[in-house]
Amino acid sequence: MEKIQLKINGRLYSVKVNPNWTLLKVLRQILGLTGTKCGCATGDCGACKVLVNGEAVKSCTLLARKAQGKEIVTIEGLSRGGELHPVQRAFIETGAVQCGFCTPGMIIAAKALLDKNPNPSREEICEALQDNLCRCTGYVKIIEAVELAAAWLKGGTNGASGECATGGQVVGKGRPLRDAVDKVTGRTVYMADMRLPGMLYGRVLFSPVAHARIKRIDVSKAEALPGVRAVVTYKDSPRVPYNSALRFKGHDIPHDEYIFDDTVRYLGDRVAAVAADDPETAEKALRLIEVEYEELPAVFDPEEALKPEAPPVHEGGNLIKKLEAAAGDVERALDGADYVFTDRIKLPIVTHVALEPHASLAQFDAAAGKLTVWSANQNIFATRIILSEIFGLSVNKVRVIKPPVGGAFGGKLEAILEPVAALLSLKSGKPVLVEMKRRDIMVSTRTRHSAVYYLKTGVKKDGTIVGQDITAYFNTGAYASSALNVPSAMMDKAFRLYRIPNLRVTVYPVYTNCPVAGAMRGYGSPQLMAAREIHLDKVARKLGLDPVEFRRRNLVRPGDINPRFGTSLGNCRVLDCLEKGAERFGWEAKSRQPKGGRFRRGIGVAAGNHGNGTFGVHVDMTTVALKMNEDGTLTMFTGTQDLGQGSTTMMCMVVAQVLGLSPDQIEVVEADTELTPWDLGTYASRGVWVSGNAALKAAQSIRRQLIEVAASMLGVKEEDLELGGGFAYCRHSPDKKVSLQDIVVAAQLSKEGSREIRAYESFASVAGPNSYGVHFAEVEVDTETGEVKVLNYVAVHDVGRAINPLLVEGQIEGGIQMGLGYGLTEELILDKRSGKVINATLKGYKLFRAKDMPRVEVLLVEEGESPGPFGAKSIGEAATVPVAPAVVNAVADALGVEFDELPVTPQRILAKLRRTP
Repeated sequence: MEKIQLKINGRLYSVKVNPNWTLLKVLRQILGLTGTKCGCATGDCGACKVLVNGEAVKSCTLLARKAQGKEIVTIEGLSRGGELHPVQRAFIETGAVQCGFCTPGMIIAAKALLDKNPNPSREEICEALQDNLCRCTGYVKIIEAVELAAAWLKGGTNGASGECATGGQVVGKGRPLRDAVDKVTGRTVYMADMRLPGMLYGRVLFSPVAHARIKRIDVSKAEALPGVRAVVTYKDSPRVPYNSALRFKGHDIPHDEYIFDDTVRYLGDRVAAVAADDPETAEKALRLIEVEYEELPAVFDPEEALKPEAPPVHEGGNLIKKLEAAAGDVERALDGADYVFTDRIKLPIVTHVALEPHASLAQFDAAAGKLTVWSANQNIFATRIILSEIFGLSVNKVRVIKPPVGGAFGGKLEAILEPVAALLSLKSGKPVLVEMKRRDIMVSTRTRHSAVYYLKTGVKKDGTIVGQDITAYFNTGAYASSALNVPSAMMDKAFRLYRIPNLRVTVYPVYTNCPVAGAMRGYGSPQLMAAREIHLDKVARKLGLDPVEFRRRNLVRPGDINPRFGTSLGNCRVLDCLEKGAERFGWEAKSRQPKGGRFRRGIGVAAGNHGNGTFGVHVDMTTVALKMNEDGTLTMFTGTQDLGQGSTTMMCMVVAQVLGLSPDQIEVVEADTELTPWDLGTYASRGVWVSGNAALKAAQSIRRQLIEVAASMLGVKEEDLELGGGFAYCRHSPDKKVSLQDIVVAAQLSKEGSREIRAYESFASVAGPNSYGVHFAEVEVDTETGEVKVLNYVAVHDVGRAINPLLVEGQIEGGIQMGLGYGLTEELILDKRSGKVINATLKGYKLFRAKDMPRVEVLLVEEGESPGPFGAKSIGEAATVPVAPAVVNAVADALGVEFDELPVTPQRILAKLRRTP
C-alpha cells in the first residue's frame, strides 16, 4: 500500500491505498463519504460523479492516487453552513428528486456545467447529463432544475424561500418529497451505505450454465483463505422450499425455490455464497470454489417449452397453470363479425434498472435467537414470513427494516438476497452485507415477463368491436415467482378499457431456463397494452378509420359495466383523456402531414389502464397509527414502503389537510416490522388508494378527539369547531380558539381521565377502480439508419384527483422514459444456444438518456373517484402502460409498415423497410 494525500471538500486527508483502488472506493469505504453513490462501478451510470478541479468526474474509474494534488468536491461539500447550493435547492423545488440515488451525481454534473456555462440551452444541459442515468424522473424535472438554478445564479439568489406556513389548503398543491433535503445533500443512507460493527461482506457465486446438476462442489480452498468467515452452498442451507414473490401468510403460489439447490436452472442461478472481512477477499474466495456440473438440456422459448419433447425445468412439466378469464360468447361474436383480424406480437425480456444495486444486511443474534434484516425491499412483512419459514423462527424473532430505497419498480418486491444474507450471518455469527454487481443484477434478480401474444378481433363495418380473443404465452423463467400473479392481474385489465362484450383472455405461464421473471412496473399491463394497442391500430387502418376515432367509438364510459363481473367500472374517464390529449397534441392537423423523403414523421396514440390495489383478488389492507405530540405536532407510523415515489409525503399531506397542519409538522416512522403496523406491500399501485385512505381514516379519528377535548375546553358544541393553523376555533367566532398543543396537554393532564390523543386505524379496500391514460407521440425516422427520434409527447391521465400534482407529474414523466425504452430500445438479449445474457451492462442495455427524451407535456383529468381519498387514484404504474404502443404506432405511421416484435430497433426497422415494396 502507498500513502497519499487527498484534498476533499477543503480538508486534507492522508490515507493508505492500494495502487488499483479507485477514488470511489476511498471516498465510500475508507473516508465514509457515502453521499457519492455506486450504481455500476463501470463508469456507465454517473451516480459516482465528483468535482475534480471543477470537472465532473466518474470516481469509479479514477484511481485514487491520480487524484493527489487536486481539488475534490463531493456532494457533501456543496452546501455550506447549512445553506443549500442553488442547484440543490432547484432540484428540490422542481420535484427533480424521487428515489434520490442518482441525485448527487446529477447535481455534481449540473454544477460543473453551470460553473462553465451560466446560461446553457436545453440541448447543452442534456449533453452535460448524457452519461448520468435516472430511472425515476424521465429527466424532465432534472432539466427544469438546471434551468431554474441557472436563472437563480444569474439573478444572484440562492432560491431560498420562507418557512412553509401551517394550515390552509394542502391537498392539490405541489410539494417536494419530505426527505428531499437529505437526498440532495448526500445524507440519505441507502442499503450499501450502512455499516455495523464487525460487519462482513457477502458475495454470491452464480451458475455459468443454463441447466445442470451439481456433481461436485469443493469450498475448502475458499474456506482456507485468510479473511473468509463463512461459505454456504446447498449442502449446508435449509431444505425449505419457498416462493420469493409471497405476498402474505397463506398466499397460494408454487414453492419451487431454495436458497441454494443441487440443480441450477438458468445461467445466473445461485450456487454458493461467501462472507469475508472485505469485498476483495470475498470476490477472491468465489474464484476458489470448485464446481463440477453435469449439464442438462435447456429450453429458452415458452412455446417450445410446452412441446412434449421439451426438457422439463422442474418435475411435472413446464406449464405452471393455464389461466383463463372470459365474458360473453366469443366464438359466436367472431363468427358474426363483419371482419376478423388476427395478429402475433412478441414482447422482449426487459429489466428494471433501479440505480441502487440490490443489497441486504443481516444480523443474527444467537443469544436472543433473533434475526434482523435490513433490506431495500417493497414488502417487508412478506419477507419476514419467508425468512421465518426458511429458518424455523417464530415471526417475533424476525425483524425486517426498510432503509431508503434507490428505485425499485417491482424489482425489489421479492426476497432475493435476504435469505442469502441471513444464512451467511447465521453461519458466521457476524452481520453480513450482501451486495450485487450491476451485471448480476441484470441477470440474477428479476425481469419483466417476455411474452408472445395471439390476438383475434371481430369488428363491425363501422369499427365497433364485437368480440376479441387473446392468448398469451408468458416466459416466467426458471422459477415460478409471480407467474400466476402477473398474468392474472393482466387479464383483469383487459375487460376495463374497451366496450368489448365478448372477450376471452388465456395465458400460459411457462417455465424456461431463462432469467426469472417477476413484478415490474405495470404488472402485466404494459405487455397487454403493447400487444393490443398495436394490434388495434392495425385494425383501425385496415378499416380506413383514424386511430383516434376508432378508439373514440370503443373506449369505456363512466359507469360502464365490467362484462366479466357485472360490476361498475366507476368514474372511468379515459374518453376525456383521449379528447383532451388529441386537442393539445394537434392530432388532426398532424395526421394530414405528408410523408416522404429520408426523414419521415409519424404520429401514434395508445390508451391504457391499470388498477388501484388488489381488491377482489386477495387481502388489500394497511394500517396507519398517528400520535399527537405535546407541541401540537404529530408522528405517523406506517408499514407503507416509500420507494421515492412519495407515498409518505402524500400521506402526510392527507393528514395535514384534515388536521389543519403543515406536512412539515408530521414526522414519519416507516416500514419496520417491529415498530410499524402491518402492510401488504408497496406494489399494485396501492399507495394513494389504500395507504392514503388509511391515513385519512386515522386523521379523521384524531380530528374527532381533538375537537371533543377542545369543545370541553371552550364550552362550545363540537359541531361548531374547525381545525386550522394549529388551532381548534369556532367557525362563527374565529377568535375563540385553543391551540392543538394545549388540547394535547389538557388531554394528558385531565382529572376526568388522562389519555393520549392517538389513532390506530386499518383500511381495507372496498373497490378496485382503474386509473386510465391516453398517450400521443410524434416521431421522426431516418430511413437510411433506422434511427428513431421522439419529437413530442403528450400524456393525459385520469387520476381522480391529484393529491400532489408535482409528484404525479414526476411519476408520469418517469413512466414515459421507461415505456419509450420498452418500445424502442430496451431488451435483454439471450444467446439462443447457451442462455447467456449478452448485453448485461448499462452500456449494452440501451436506456433512454437525457438527450433522447422528447419534450413531454402532462395533462391531468381530475373528475374524482369514490371512495379514493379526496377522490384520488394512483398513478405510478399506469404512467408506463400506454407508452410503448403509442411510440411504436407512431413509427408504423411514419413508415407505412407494421411491427410485430418489440423493441422496434433500427435493425428491425431497416429489415422491415427492405421487405417493403
